[in-house]
Amino acid sequence: MKPTGVLTGQFTLGVEEEFQIVDPETRELRSYVSQLLERGGKSVLMERVRPEMHQSMVETGTGICEDIDQVRAEVTELRQHLDHLARKGGLRIVAAGTHPFSDWKSQEIVPHERYNTLVNELEDVARENLIFGLHVHVGIKNKEVAMSLANQVRYFLPHILTLSTSSPFWLGRKTGLKSIRSEIFKRFPRTGIPDEFRSHSQFQQYVDMLVKVGSIDNAKKIWWDVRVHPFFETVEVRICDMTTKVADTVAIAALVQAIMAQLYILRLSNQQWRTYSRALIEENKWRAVRYGLDAPFIDFGKEIEVPVRDLISELLDFVDPAAQLLGTRDELRGNVARILREGTSADRQLKVYQTSGMDPKKVVDHLIAETMFEVPILNKEPTQPPGRASSHAPK
Repeated sequence: MKPTGVLTGQFTLGVEEEFQIVDPETRELRSYVSQLLERGGKSVLMERVRPEMHQSMVETGTGICEDIDQVRAEVTELRQHLDHLARKGGLRIVAAGTHPFSDWKSQEIVPHERYNTLVNELEDVARENLIFGLHVHVGIKNKEVAMSLANQVRYFLPHILTLSTSSPFWLGRKTGLKSIRSEIFKRFPRTGIPDEFRSHSQFQQYVDMLVKVGSIDNAKKIWWDVRVHPFFETVEVRICDMTTKVADTVAIAALVQAIMAQLYILRLSNQQWRTYSRALIEENKWRAVRYGLDAPFIDFGKEIEVPVRDLISELLDFVDPAAQLLGTRDELRGNVARILREGTSADRQLKVYQTSGMDPKKVVDHLIAETMFEVPILNKEPTQPPGRASSHAPK
């Protein structure tokens, strides 16, 4: 169902997913993305499949999706086609924020000018960045409106992260965190919860200054947890770990869309969600990183601790008017509520690790299976590319 009423013509969706390429025998990451593209990725998936910095990583991106049903269809098809290409090389794809045990030092970098430049700038900080995320773009046409909504959505980013946690392991270690990916990415400059900007023009002044002094060549090197996209009419939420199940990707995309749309509805009534400092929001983000859905969050208004599951249930009530206009009420009440009950990929990985006698290879086996849960396996060469031609969100 397309956005209706005051939401008509906006709040479209674009979803990017970053996958691991693994060997099902050794369970190690395999440097293969160049061969994968040569074997048909570009012809079958058009611009929807892209390399990332490491050869053992591949990214997919949907087109501009009019509603959540199209998101589900495209995400499912993209996984299906990508899995088919990986299988042609005897490999598999995995959706999770980190690999349970592969070492970044043994991973090859894609030979591309952009990645060579990044490694030269950041050295081992870039080489170590063997992490995988989910990015959700929400279409908003006016840049000033987009900046206002991005300011307000910062408060909800830690809540969203708790629903996506999928990186409890790093270099073969159980880290004690539900999202070690978030901590690894903090080593990059210009990451984390952004400051509040009074206007889009103030943000542009910040970008222009960094370009002038040589810190960046364009705004794509700003990697905050939420950003007004520099080239597309979207707000991009980047805080999530890569979700393992398709159903979790779709649920989080629907929640991000509903939050943004509800904030817009408030704006039309000359209201807005109270904004908080980066320092305060980072307190809740740390709790999300450490404990996931078991976190006690800070209710800044009441100045008390509240279980995050309770706050997310309240969040579903808050976005309900927007969800009804977007046609996503059942999706949110069903799948977000299911994640609250069943836990996240991080929770399931830790359970497999514990019950398997602390065998990280069994965790990889689990992830291979769950990545393709409810995704049909292709038994013949696809003849049609998934989805539509246009896309919100190349990097």
